[in-house]
This record gives sequence, structure tokens and C-alpha cells, in this order.
Amino acid sequence: MMPEEKTKAKIKKSRYGPYTEEVIKHFRNPNNMGEIEDADSVAKVGSPICGDELWVYLKIDKNENNEFYIKDIKFQSFGCAAAVATGSMITELAKGKTLKEALKITRHNVNGALGGLPKIKVHCSLLSTDALYEAIYKFYKKQGIEIPPELEEIHKKIEKGTAIARIKQESGEDYC
Repeated sequence: MMPEEKTKAKIKKSRYGPYTEEVIKHFRNPNNMGEIEDADSVAKVGSPICGDELWVYLKIDKNENNEFYIKDIKFQSFGCAAAVATGSMITELAKGKTLKEALKITRHNVNGALGGLPKIKVHCSLLSTDALYEAIYKFYKKQGIEIPPELEEIHKKIEKGTAIARIKQESGEDYC
């Protein structure tokens, strides 16, 4: 499930400094931005330290093979250019995929599809995949579908990560 692909993108300097043309394109004209009013699942993840938040809305249906798939996906981002761009990219990568396929999308896929992010902004690609995983997790929970052990583990890490970030913030430790 979610293999760690090592698709390191080489960041090319652009007229936007450390951001690639693809990042700027998704920042200025994000795809699938907004809410789905009758969403089947909504998830919010964020870092209480740097303040970035990402909401993912899913509309789920069944395909011809009777598998759940992402019929529609939208996002809202409260954060920097990289947070907006990764939110836009995760929707492109996940739309139309079965839930099992969507759970294989990694932060490396998001980062690579954007042509790379500055090192200090790579956490935004993790934010986008975490939001997708949490939305799928919540859908499974809501539907009473057995949650794959790997997804349950990721959910626990996301919850723990948020707790760790809060503890580090309270102690004054630099986290972002």
C-alpha cells in the first residue's frame, strides 16, 4: 500500500526563485479548489506550528467493477504557495482513482509532479497526502468498511504527528 517511491525531483531555478513553474501554475490557478457541499468525506490536516491547513472533500461512487472510486475531489488550503500547489496537485493525482489506488499516492509523487519543492516546503507534500489518506480513512469509518491495517497505522501517525507538533510548539522548539 503506499510504497515509498524515490522520485526525487531536481529543483530547477526559475524566475520564481526556488519554486518551479509548475508550483507557481498550481498556486496561481489551482485545480479543484473549493468545497463539495454533499461530500461523502471531509478531512482537515494541518500543522499548528507553521499554520498550514488543508481540507480535502471527497465524492465517492462505485465503478463498473463495484470498487469505490473518487468521483470528485476538492480542496481548500490555508497556507503558503506550496500548500496551495500541493493541494491542487493531490486532487489531480487522485481524481478518478479507486480508493486503493489513491492510497498509493505518496508525497514523492506530489513533489515530483510539481517538479520539486524547496526543502523547507517539502512538508506541504506530506500535508496533501495526509489529507487525502484521512478523508479515505473517514469514509471507511463512516461506511463501516474494514480499514486496511496500513491506513490505520497512517491515521495514528497523523494524529500523533499533530500532537508532537503541538508539544514542540508549546516548548518553543522550531518545527517548521
